[in-house]
Amino acid sequence: MRLLFRILTALIMTVVVVIGVLLLLPSEKLAQLVADQVEAQTGRKLVVQGEVALSLWPVLGVSAESVSLSNASWAGDQPMLTANTLSIGVSAMELLRRDVRITSITAETLDLHLATNAKGQGNWVLSTGSAAGSADGQSDDPAQAGSAPPLRIEELLLSNARVTFTEFGAAPVTMQGIDLALSWPEPNGMADLALTLHPAADPVRLAAQIGTFSAFLRGQVSSVVAKVTAPGGIAQFDGRVAIGGEASGRLTVTSEDTARMLRAVGLGEVTLPRGLGQGAVVDSDLTYTPDGRLALRDLSLDLDGNRLQGAVDLVLGEVPHFTAKLQAQDLDLSALGLPGRSDAVAVPKQRAGWSTAKIDASILALANGTMELSLASLDMGVVQLGASTLHLSLERSRAVLNFQPAMVFGGRVQGQLVANNRGGLSVGGKLTYSGLRLEQALGQLAGYDRLNGAALGGLQFLGVGNSQDAIMRSLSGTGRLQIGKGFFTGFDLEKLMRSGGGNGGSTVFDTLTASFIVEGGNLDNQDLLIALKGLRADGQGRIGLGGRDLDYLFAPKVLEANNGQGLSIPLRITGPWKNPKILPDLQQVLETQIEGIEDQASDQLRQRVSEELGVEVAPEQDLQQGLEQRAKDSLLRLLQGD
Repeated sequence: MRLLFRILTALIMTVVVVIGVLLLLPSEKLAQLVADQVEAQTGRKLVVQGEVALSLWPVLGVSAESVSLSNASWAGDQPMLTANTLSIGVSAMELLRRDVRITSITAETLDLHLATNAKGQGNWVLSTGSAAGSADGQSDDPAQAGSAPPLRIEELLLSNARVTFTEFGAAPVTMQGIDLALSWPEPNGMADLALTLHPAADPVRLAAQIGTFSAFLRGQVSSVVAKVTAPGGIAQFDGRVAIGGEASGRLTVTSEDTARMLRAVGLGEVTLPRGLGQGAVVDSDLTYTPDGRLALRDLSLDLDGNRLQGAVDLVLGEVPHFTAKLQAQDLDLSALGLPGRSDAVAVPKQRAGWSTAKIDASILALANGTMELSLASLDMGVVQLGASTLHLSLERSRAVLNFQPAMVFGGRVQGQLVANNRGGLSVGGKLTYSGLRLEQALGQLAGYDRLNGAALGGLQFLGVGNSQDAIMRSLSGTGRLQIGKGFFTGFDLEKLMRSGGGNGGSTVFDTLTASFIVEGGNLDNQDLLIALKGLRADGQGRIGLGGRDLDYLFAPKVLEANNGQGLSIPLRITGPWKNPKILPDLQQVLETQIEGIEDQASDQLRQRVSEELGVEVAPEQDLQQGLEQRAKDSLLRLLQGD
């Protein structure tokens, strides 16, 4: 008992002496003592330029001003850490047992510079052994590294911190206004992390639980449950993460205001039309590797009610590369169509010319990759697709959209559309179609719904320019069109060419065929043929796609007239699309039909024409004047849809 009493007395006297020595040390000596201990534990040099304060029991506390911690040798001369004030609390009892348990670290106005080297090693990996073992202060001798006591931190508090991260070979990324609270009560247990960031004006908060935090700090994969709360939405992750960048687990993102959420996390101003995610729900299995590869599997997207499923692979880099395969049912992207569109068919307003505004096609350079989309229907406002498979490839500012096939305007379209912005913008395509309902196609695209019928044919075209006007004026290509039984509404060719009631204001035809060549923005057609019962109509001429004008000869013919020789009244259509001039071209008629016929025959012809067309033609009246107004009125109804 006496021996025990003497031992306790000696121990107490030793502690008192140690405490007394520490209390008697000047602040600079105390700072040097702390710096030496930090260097022994971390392999880094600690410099304290301001005042140092000390508390002893039960927590050995050190508070210092103007503190800096050196960087890894390969990371440069700039300190890894600087702080206006830094307070460190160490459990005195554990320290006597050579167990370094840091109860708290508090730093204000912290400036932290993080970096990785070519091997992917971070400068934040601190040695717990002697600094002499390697050039960067990290021992290569496991026995030597294990001779030092383990380093533990129970609580870490940072306020108004700035963090700069420099990945090897990349430009530095800096984030300011960071607040962090880390609680790690058990050395082999879980850590709670609360982090507030300010990538933009609004705060973004992260709350996470990291299992086996000590293993996580050593670079091992650990379980993580995290929740990010930002203005406009939240993101949740449940899986496994390593400090080196590996991650796998389930990701769920829910946004009520996606544009605000993206702005809050620092992605700038983003405008999303309805249907592309003004509000969104994303649910997916996620795998990420340190080389920048992101894989999304069992992906489910809900973008304003548009639901898609599938898989996406993304390789991050200066130009990201994507591979996606998605399926959808009914997609509504009508907001991408005409403004103010109602449930009725939208008809574009006719304009004096094509737009000369410059087309910004820089979006084609944002990424490379391929995407396949299968869908039941797609409403784009102006165009509606039925069950279709679309394949998009994007490579070095060149996009190719393949229809494999697409169901559109009641018919089937196959082929591809191309947009190339590598050396100036060009657009082109090669399409074949069958069963295409022209009243739908022309009605929705050009506001002209008077031609009805199912079309079969093909189209190949190319246009170059940085504006709509330049592209239309440069168009070149070829095409063909064939329609079976169909009709024009608002124009009765049979009534015009014959006496009688006609077809009630419509022209019913058995076939319509045409082919054309496009060069320099002008469409040239020489073989238009419309076949009706006892009638036919031929056409040839130029249609100015760039200049929006016409110079076309339309020649309807009554086959059984003129003793079986036929009677044709050609009509010349010239001028702008908006207001073309339509005049009978009777010079040819008069030369072929009444040349060599005496005055009596001429009178009979005038009388016959008057009966056929319902136009009074006086003997002294020029026949062309008598027909002009009737033909003009009828053709205007056909061409303008009036």
